[in-house]
Amino acid sequence: MSVDKKTVTRVARLARIKVPEDELDTLAGELSNIIGWIELLDEVNTKNVEPLASVSDMKQRWRADKVTDGGIPEKVTVNAPDLQKGMFSVPKVVE
Repeated sequence: MSVDKKTVTRVARLARIKVPEDELDTLAGELSNIIGWIELLDEVNTKNVEPLASVSDMKQRWRADKVTDGGIPEKVTVNAPDLQKGMFSVPKVVE
């Protein structure tokens, strides 16, 4: 697939990147090369290859899913500008 200047301009606009007019040809060539490499990867036979979540064989450590307050509510709320009944008080927001 070949990328032209019009496509580069559109992609740059969508990405909110300002690309000078004199760099569009260079960028189009570079993007065409990148897409060419991706098209080469499509030719690789991955029929018997299992997907990987990680390159190393690790097991996740599990912890009990229990709710705690951290045991230090006084330290957490010490700098609260408006503390009510041990909790943060925030202004009501209605749209």
